[in-house]
Amino acid sequence: MTLSEAVATKVRAILKERNMTQYRLEQNSGVNHSTMKAFLNNKYKSCNLTTVVLIIRSFGMTVGEFFSDPIFESEDLELE
Repeated sequence: MTLSEAVATKVRAILKERNMTQYRLEQNSGVNHSTMKAFLNNKYKSCNLTTVVLIIRSFGMTVGEFFSDPIFESEDLELE
């Protein structure tokens, strides 16, 4: 799994957990629809840190809380 895939997987899991729509996330984060859609569907080979932080903040989380998930601890996590 790539880092971008792991981030998108984590974001989708939070959306599901909070019963939040992609539209609401776009509104809360200020990330436009086409960027969010491409991001969540793994169309980008790498994730833009600014976009990721905007999304994390819109969840009311810290960067540390977001990345404390075991999905990011795998030594097999590929960097783009």
